[in-house]
Amino acid sequence: MGKIILILGGARSGKSTQAMKLAKKYNKVAFLATCQALDKEMKDRIRLHQETRPKHWKTIEEPRDVAARLKEINDTFECIIIDCLTLWISNLMLAGYKETDILKEIETILTHHKKINSKIIMVSNEVGLGIVPANKLARAFRDIAGRVNQRVARDAHEVFFMFSGIPTRIKKG
Repeated sequence: MGKIILILGGARSGKSTQAMKLAKKYNKVAFLATCQALDKEMKDRIRLHQETRPKHWKTIEEPRDVAARLKEINDTFECIIIDCLTLWISNLMLAGYKETDILKEIETILTHHKKINSKIIMVSNEVGLGIVPANKLARAFRDIAGRVNQRVARDAHEVFFMFSGIPTRIKKG
């Protein structure tokens, strides 16, 4: 059974950088990107992200069906980075998935992970530290992201919280 590392933090807190730092000790790494290039700004962000990754890493773009992609690649890689869960949740919500559907998806991912040997590093935003959002969709997103993060943290062997680029380990298994 592989191990899960969860890296949480706010926007631009250094989550992806920490994930890549932890993954660099492995030879065979897959970067499973959930972001979609829907506008110029996101295209530029994706390009900059790609430029920071080692060239020998495999990039897999999958905005929604993360579980299927993990099953497809199975034990091909020593380490798999999933960046990020909150964009994945957003993609699913915009595709019409309900909270129960999203929670089933994360259960499928966690169940499958127990069958493979790859280390999985999951990146996610902590969205529950701010004010209560003003609209229903934003509140639903915050609530679902919080529940997904809790579920992943429960199975994770290690959990880090990023503060201004500084990783703070909050769980060590």
